[in-house]
Amino acid sequence: MIFTKFVEIGRVAYIAKGKDEGKLAVIINVVDGNKVLVDGPSTGVLRAVVNLKALQLTKFKVPVRVGQRTGGVKKAFDEAGIISKWNESSWAKGIQKRKLRAGLNDFERFKVLRVKQLRNRIIRAEAGKLKKEQKKAKAQ
Repeated sequence: MIFTKFVEIGRVAYIAKGKDEGKLAVIINVVDGNKVLVDGPSTGVLRAVVNLKALQLTKFKVPVRVGQRTGGVKKAFDEAGIISKWNESSWAKGIQKRKLRAGLNDFERFKVLRVKQLRNRIIRAEAGKLKKEQKKAKAQ
């Protein structure tokens, strides 16, 4: 199958736009083709109808019923350990890296630039040595 993440009851979604941007929420009900009811009591998202264009579906799913009350959603969300799983995912780590980089000042950005240059210089030198060895072995 091409798709692995579907809009379904219990699917955990990352809110990409709006007042709760950057938080996780659970889909509780599907309103229509464009909107869903989400709730995220453990992450500070109040129950609300959200446009699907503002959500990004994650691979995580929570066992909840249609229209589950907030207490039940919180219990299922915490039992599944979604927050710890999310923090271990490469998606969350990438978001964290972007936030860190956005908060750097000029001098810190300069230091990152210099470290990258030094790293790349070392890599180029080692690659050159390997090429030289390979060329020497080929000639023999």
